[in-house]
Amino acid sequence: MSLGHACVDVYQGAVAALVPYFVAERAYTYAAASGVVLAASLLSSVVQPLFGVLTDRRELPWLLPLAALAGGAGVALSGLGGSYALTLAAVALSGVGIAAYHPEAARVARLAAGGSHTAMGWFSLGGNVGFALAPLLVWAVVAGGGLGASPLLAVPALAGAVLCAAAVRAVGPRSGRAAAGRTDGGRDDWPSFLRLSGAVVCRSIVFLGLSTFVALYVRERTGGGAAAGTAALFVLYAGGAVGTVAGARLAERYGRLAVVRRSYALTVLAVAGVVLVPGPAVYGFVALASAGLYVPFALHITLGQDYLPGRVGTASGVTLGLTVSVGGLAAPVLGALADATSLRTALVPLVVLPAVGVVLLRGLAEP
Repeated sequence: MSLGHACVDVYQGAVAALVPYFVAERAYTYAAASGVVLAASLLSSVVQPLFGVLTDRRELPWLLPLAALAGGAGVALSGLGGSYALTLAAVALSGVGIAAYHPEAARVARLAAGGSHTAMGWFSLGGNVGFALAPLLVWAVVAGGGLGASPLLAVPALAGAVLCAAAVRAVGPRSGRAAAGRTDGGRDDWPSFLRLSGAVVCRSIVFLGLSTFVALYVRERTGGGAAAGTAALFVLYAGGAVGTVAGARLAERYGRLAVVRRSYALTVLAVAGVVLVPGPAVYGFVALASAGLYVPFALHITLGQDYLPGRVGTASGVTLGLTVSVGGLAAPVLGALADATSLRTALVPLVVLPAVGVVLLRGLAEP
């Protein structure tokens, strides 16, 4: 499941990684380029909770390989042709595939993990590795062959479909509450879950805002070329490889909520450094921001599932999917602000949002 998650989440990272190439090859404005990220996020944000509700009611293991293929097909088609509308449609297809994948994948992973926070951390790590590899994969394919080579980006989807099918077969058929990943202990705590979700939305906007523009911003600040921007995006995503598992380990020692709150506080300082500190030092602050954004990632999922023990699919769809993709809805606003002022000015609001997350998390109790 972790390896399959990596193959699928390549496509969450690939859309942002393609933005500099759309700007360079098709002369998109910042607003138009961020609209591509919005297209990938919008349908995903709308349909993800619906898939979560479905997985609460019945098992849908066959959905995993199909969702992996849809996620890859959309990105593979996005570079073909010059039509902006077709590009938006292609990345929207990818977004729907990713939305269909995550709630059911979280359910199956929870079964395989036996409820372990650390094991769910490894599952989340797989997705973060996929994110981290996305800019390198896009650079390897598109930098040399142009956007017309994008069909080669479908290869991870084929591998992901095979891996997901194998994982589902290994877990085997389940039924009843166990099949849905539900537990019998505790009642659903909606107020706490909604506050947690609000904090994750803040995290999502920061993460996708940086994902969309950090490559362009670093190229602008350092005077480097495409490689400089790709390196910055890789640093942002690669922090997930360490941060997610580290977060699970830290939570076992200090408690989940304490780790999540401190991570959000760290993110405030780190993003301020990305925006304000000049020169190559920006890479260090991108790495620090990556740590602050990724350490609480798996903890969001298990906290959400434990706040809603009777609706694990819904909780997974929101914490793993909706509140991750919803950040893309803010990308066009940031893009329009960048067109009207500067890219640096557009990134300033991203400093404030993690502080809002800290406020929302204050006073929450361990479920």
